[in-house]
Amino acid sequence: MTRTLLVVTIAVAVGGCTGGEPSAGTNGTPSPSTQGKTLPYGGAPKVEHPLPASVLSGDPCQEGLTAQQLAEALGTPSAGRKKEVPVLGSTCTWDNDASGAQVSVGYTTKVPDGLSAVYTNTKKQAKLWRELPPIQGFPAVAGSTFDATAKDGFCQVSVGITDQLTTDIGLTLGATKRGTSDPCDVAARIADMVVTNLRQKAGM
Repeated sequence: MTRTLLVVTIAVAVGGCTGGEPSAGTNGTPSPSTQGKTLPYGGAPKVEHPLPASVLSGDPCQEGLTAQQLAEALGTPSAGRKKEVPVLGSTCTWDNDASGAQVSVGYTTKVPDGLSAVYTNTKKQAKLWRELPPIQGFPAVAGSTFDATAKDGFCQVSVGITDQLTTDIGLTLGATKRGTSDPCDVAARIADMVVTNLRQKAGM
């Protein structure tokens, strides 16, 4: 059974984070959050070298992963399915119908507290929670609200692009890979691809 990243990230939205479009703070300048706190908070690490907020303004179906990256991640993927979620932002989901594998890329722009919201709201509901080494210098966490061992094949990685913004990569392994591959490791590799694309968009 496949699961999209929205099932996990919706826990962030219902935690009380509201507000309009976020804007990136400047390096070294504390950024106010929609909860009246200084970002980052809740144990979340600071994004030391943020990308421009505009890198998440596009269509994740067109910009999240290249055709070559999708082939590497899924083999033969379906066409991307875009969804706009008012409390989260834009997501795109691709499937491999033969294997049951699925990848989703989300541009979470409607939860303006970035990884701080993930640490504060999602962490407490997660059965699996793993702080990852920075992905190209950007702080990242992996988790699942479904299975503490991730043997069901699902994991989500959230990467702090700025203190206010994250990109979220959800992965469900194909049936033959479940129990033999760590979905969080695979999701982190796909997150690295997404970050590469975002950096290229920013001219880095």
